[in-house]
Amino acid sequence: MASLKIKNVSKRFGAVEVLKGIDIDVTAGEFLVLVGPSGCGKSTLLNLIAGLESISEGEICIGDRCVNDVSPKDRDIAMVFQSYALYPNMNVRKNISFGLETRRISRAEIDRTVERVAKMLRIEDLLERKPRQLSGGQRQRVAMGRALARNPKVFLFDEPLSNLDAKLRVEMRTEIKLLHQRIGTTIVYVTHDQIEAMTLADRIAIMKDGIVQQLDTPYNVYENPANLFVAGFIGSPAMNFIPCVVERHEGVLALVLETVAGGRFWVTTQRWQETLADRLDQQVILGLRPEHITDQLHGHNGNNLLHKLACKVEVVEPTGPDTLVYVQLNQTEVTCRVRPQEARSPGQIMDLGLDLSSAILFDPQNECQIQ
Repeated sequence: MASLKIKNVSKRFGAVEVLKGIDIDVTAGEFLVLVGPSGCGKSTLLNLIAGLESISEGEICIGDRCVNDVSPKDRDIAMVFQSYALYPNMNVRKNISFGLETRRISRAEIDRTVERVAKMLRIEDLLERKPRQLSGGQRQRVAMGRALARNPKVFLFDEPLSNLDAKLRVEMRTEIKLLHQRIGTTIVYVTHDQIEAMTLADRIAIMKDGIVQQLDTPYNVYENPANLFVAGFIGSPAMNFIPCVVERHEGVLALVLETVAGGRFWVTTQRWQETLADRLDQQVILGLRPEHITDQLHGHNGNNLLHKLACKVEVVEPTGPDTLVYVQLNQTEVTCRVRPQEARSPGQIMDLGLDLSSAILFDPQNECQIQ
């Protein structure tokens, strides 16, 4: 395994700048996930690392070697594609061993490697089958096996699970995570699925319009998003964004919340007094995860009391262990996560508690978190 350094990398196709000064350092053995919507540049960045596209500006280093001018075959990387890219005329054994044979490795070593990889991926009984005789999950294991057999310095995964059904995707996510724990090789993994990113990554790079919006651990990205895009992209259901005006109420700075039920509420915490000091009568955006608007009405978290609001229920969505309840706050649809037995029916009034201990404030102009 090896470290990977991406230094001020840009990529242009004609007049269109697809990547704009990307800087990422991946330590040896780290699992980095590039995530973002279609067209954000994540697959282009992966192709630059692989050498399938040329860099317009910047530098990519694998280990201590700059690979800008190194051909893909000499970069000591292995890539797993969305389409599996298996040879249809070869059986599984041949698909896994083909790359080793072209490097003129001895037959005994090739056989040992194939058996080791097949056992690791639990495909020993599939070695004599052709790709057309395999399920999607089995084909993906074979594609991974072919990459593993090469024992590269860096693994590159390009949306490898997007062709699988939902249940199989969950199973394969676990397989990939276990695989990384066993082999400890550096992995760069591209996906548009934020749940995949959260469950697999040591660190996540969230991309938009060719720029890395935030690079951090899954926990920090979820709990402390840098801006509105990251906060809305990571998390399911997404974070609620409620436009609020800052007012002075009973001697402290607070945010005004109005409900369809006709209530007007002021919510605040001690930590906001300094943050909002120069924003009196201005608008800010209150970011709250659904799990922080609940049926829990009592208790406290440090100085952050649970604020009680009476809201009119508009939609109810049972999900099993939780129920999602939709209400209106400041004429904005808000998702709340409540206990199933406490959920009210549409049209009824329900008391909800706001836990502001994890609430985040955003500037509506630049969309960045207000520190």
